[in-house]
Amino acid sequence: MKKRKLVQAGMLFMMVAIILVLSGCSQAMVLDPKGPVGAEQRDLIVIATILCGVILVPVLVLTGWIVWRYRDSKSNKASYKPNWSHSTSLEIVWWAVPIIIIVTLAVVTLKYTYALEPSKPLKSDKEPITIQVTSLDWKWLFTYPEQGIATVNYLQIPEDTPIKFELTSDAPMNSFWIPQLGGQIYTMSGMAMTLYLQADEIGHYFGTGANFSGEHFADMTFDVNATSREDFDSFIAKTKKVPTKLTKEGYDELALPGKSGVRYFSEVPDGLFEQIVTKYTNGQPVHNGHGASHESKDSKDIKKESSMDHSQMDHSQMNMSK
Repeated sequence: MKKRKLVQAGMLFMMVAIILVLSGCSQAMVLDPKGPVGAEQRDLIVIATILCGVILVPVLVLTGWIVWRYRDSKSNKASYKPNWSHSTSLEIVWWAVPIIIIVTLAVVTLKYTYALEPSKPLKSDKEPITIQVTSLDWKWLFTYPEQGIATVNYLQIPEDTPIKFELTSDAPMNSFWIPQLGGQIYTMSGMAMTLYLQADEIGHYFGTGANFSGEHFADMTFDVNATSREDFDSFIAKTKKVPTKLTKEGYDELALPGKSGVRYFSEVPDGLFEQIVTKYTNGQPVHNGHGASHESKDSKDIKKESSMDHSQMDHSQMNMSK
């Protein structure tokens, strides 16, 4: 009778723990995905957690039961078996079950790892949009080579459209991460990485640098605004009218260590991303991480008559809907 009550108490404890964990899921962005990549990664996390729980929960329950059952007390009536040392049935259980779970976890992880290869294009009837990402000290530069514009610490993308991110660094290595859209990928100098992501819903998402990179690494956050295609096209058109153009000299100033607010540039130097990548190669072939490409599709000519002084603009001025 006491054993049954103990088991019932253990099950009640597990149910309460599960309810408490699930009640906090809304605060865990990786468990609230808004894109196909994030959804598959969430599924892998849930499957791995359940498989691990199959081992962990019984072990914790048995540990508590053993401590209570064989405690040293006058009322303890547990049988004393000093010569007992082996049980074939128990050996089979506590070796077979973990082995089966480990093999299952390995197969599931292998399947998801292959499916979530960062440079693997997403299935869609829409053409992907290329955005080039450069991590700086301590800010993010986003260039849109097909549209000929650039932004700092602000990223706008159309919903339900694959985004091909090409990533590099002109500063210490960092990690590009939009938790609700997908996992992290490193940005490294002299390398160009590729990452495909997609936002399935219109919304405002959090982006960050997830790697320690110095004094103001905590300020390396950026806003991600997923909008309708019409609002995205409007954003491109309004950014093209911004008076500030990003020149080579302007980029050199931007790349200096320091924090920055949100900025918009109506033009960018031709081949800027490729120049950033190759400046660290010392004449050697560029290392294309995850199948990255260095061909800009529609870069604009350099115009040096502009300055950096009027590039900051509040989001409200863009009149973009979230």
